[in-house]
Amino acid sequence: MDGYRVIDKNTYYRSGVFRHFSQDCKCSMSMTARLDVTALAAYSKASGTKFSLNFLYLLSRTLNSREDYRMGWLWQTEELICYDVIHPTQYLFHEDTETCTPVYSRYREDYDAFYRAAAEDLERAAQTREYALDAAGHPNWFDASYIPWLSYDALHLELPDGYLFFAPIVNWGRWREEGGRLMMPVSVRLNHAVADGYLLAKAFRLLQAEIDAFCAR
Repeated sequence: MDGYRVIDKNTYYRSGVFRHFSQDCKCSMSMTARLDVTALAAYSKASGTKFSLNFLYLLSRTLNSREDYRMGWLWQTEELICYDVIHPTQYLFHEDTETCTPVYSRYREDYDAFYRAAAEDLERAAQTREYALDAAGHPNWFDASYIPWLSYDALHLELPDGYLFFAPIVNWGRWREEGGRLMMPVSVRLNHAVADGYLLAKAFRLLQAEIDAFCAR
């Protein structure tokens, strides 16, 4: 596990919200929005790189850019923490068995280093059919799952009531053409104890900005 710092719940800038949504009204929020991935699709095709890995890099960069998306909960000591970095858990789909294998990849700020390592992670995962999730050994990893078979309009993820799970959960689906642009559905789930509607919407705005900046290089 990477480093983290303990957050003082009394001086935490969202202390009132945290108390309410971690004690009185334990709940999460999920939102689906369409992002413009026209330029990223074109970049991926021109560079001969995988769109899914390019998007995974930009998603990981976005979620690491702000502490609110790197929050965690140490249930052993009941401490609110902020991780120094969070990493993506991508998933490899096996056509022959119609099952998925979780793939733990590490976020690297350098695009080339991230892409190369994440691609190698997928190659190794192709040799197994195990659904070997190890949440205890990977506490600062977030779920990042591609659903390429459908361009959906909404997706909802449910966790047990009162479960203080703070890592973001992100899904994205197949893009579709709208007005000459490729628009892709992206779903983000955050725990309400550490995020509100502003922060949820902000994740989409930051991600779109990262996509646009990456493709404009």
